[in-house]
Amino acid sequence: MDFGTFLVQCLNSVQYGLLLFLVASGLTLIFGIMGVINLAHGSFYMIGAYMAFALAPLFGDQFLLMLVAGVVLAAIFGYLLEWAFFSYLYQRDHLQQVLMTYGLILVFEELRSILVGNDVHGVKVPAWLDGSFALGSVMSYPWYRLFASAACIVLAVALYWVVNRTRLGMMIRAGASNRDMVRGLGIDVKRLYRIVFAAGVALAALAGMIAAPMSSVYPNMGASVLIICFVLVVIGGIGSITGALVASLLVGFVDTFGKVFFADLSGIGIYLLMAIVLIWKPEGLMGRRP
Repeated sequence: MDFGTFLVQCLNSVQYGLLLFLVASGLTLIFGIMGVINLAHGSFYMIGAYMAFALAPLFGDQFLLMLVAGVVLAAIFGYLLEWAFFSYLYQRDHLQQVLMTYGLILVFEELRSILVGNDVHGVKVPAWLDGSFALGSVMSYPWYRLFASAACIVLAVALYWVVNRTRLGMMIRAGASNRDMVRGLGIDVKRLYRIVFAAGVALAALAGMIAAPMSSVYPNMGASVLIICFVLVVIGGIGSITGALVASLLVGFVDTFGKVFFADLSGIGIYLLMAIVLIWKPEGLMGRRP
């Protein structure tokens, strides 16, 4: 492997890892803080990709405006979904949560089949992000992938700041530790959880919209992402946003370079990584011991 190819693979690893982080951070908020095993989280990623497919012709090159519109729609959808279904799951055992959210996966897939069919679709890269960035004769890299990485970095910093430096983040962390105490302080825990859930759905949908121009939009695309996201939550530590970011970057490098050097065994790389981390730190890289 020459130096230029190595640089390209490093950039691909970071871009893939950051995109996974967007999805995993939403799952971390919902699973780690609210205690709900949400198997339908991958469906929100799929919904985001299909929203990009549906909205792209309407917005043309106004790609950023399309992302904003998609995030708003996804957040409203998440808020209503929490009110209608998930608010009843907090006091239920994990088996009931798994059955309920698996049922939602089937509902979303059926609705997707009815509304847009089962064909594979593509989303065009906006004209202002088309082309590649050239670093002399060493390498060239698509502008869109650089944009995707930069957008994910901005969102990761913003999410870290909200969770760790704002009053809303303080209430979220306190609500995760002791819900009754937070309720006793006069904070509307139901509304707080509804906002957190809507944010988690919006993050997953945004990841799907950003990923759509780089990959095909197809049925069941949320299933593979969901499995990887649960792996990220376990590796990073349940409830840790920083842990999810570190785990996402690690998995990005393991998966990308695994496909380059060990194509036949690349599918087991991230699970091997998870096994090593759990043997070393059963609570995850940034998790807290119970």
